[in-house]
Amino acid sequence: MRIEVDRDRCCGSGNCVLAAPEVFDQDEADGLVLLLRPTPPPGSADRIRRAADLCPAGAIHFT
Repeated sequence: MRIEVDRDRCCGSGNCVLAAPEVFDQDEADGLVLLLRPTPPPGSADRIRRAADLCPAGAIHFT
């Protein structure tokens, strides 16, 4: 799995951080998503999918 985020679409809700804190964080300066790990650790695929589903801006994509 490979993850991409679109910071231009991000609205800073933080749902991604709650769903998968090992992969996402929020920038302290603007509150927007930070991608910590474009290639997530094994076993985190369900949390990544949940984060993408919960993102109100549709800023998270994965392949």
